[in-house]
Amino acid sequence: MQIKIRQATVADAESLLKIYAYYVTETAISFEIKIPTLTNFRARISQTLKKFPYLVAEVENKIVGYAYAHEFVGREAYKFSAELTIYLDKNFRGVGIGKKLYTELENILQAQGIKNLYACVGWIEIEDEFLNHASANFHQHLGFKICGKFTKCGNKFNRWYDMIWLEKIIGEHN
Repeated sequence: MQIKIRQATVADAESLLKIYAYYVTETAISFEIKIPTLTNFRARISQTLKKFPYLVAEVENKIVGYAYAHEFVGREAYKFSAELTIYLDKNFRGVGIGKKLYTELENILQAQGIKNLYACVGWIEIEDEFLNHASANFHQHLGFKICGKFTKCGNKFNRWYDMIWLEKIIGEHN
């Protein structure tokens, strides 16, 4: 399988939203409850692209995943840090697409001077039908370390979920 990674555009919004909608309606991976409108999703992409990379993965000219960086916390002192987000087509998980997307994101962010990467991941001690440990395991496999946990901070599907933060240092703090 040949995977092509490229910069996303606002024109990709419909394909990306189709991937994301599954995570909103069927999982606790996203803590969003309602699927964003296409207009809102386009605006999110446009806003991200002003400062950060937003990448898509294609297989046979079909978008099968995306990942992007965005501001961490939103204060100027955090300007050398970025939060990462990734979503894959549910039928294309576990085949290396996520690793390719994150590797390319990391390379771009290092070139931009980013030193610290963060990921916010839904967590539950005992996996259920809406949330498993795959996202945390994915990040840890790529060198992220758990650095924080918020307990029962998200309620979705009438269940309480935790959130963990993971961190990866990618630059020198001179």
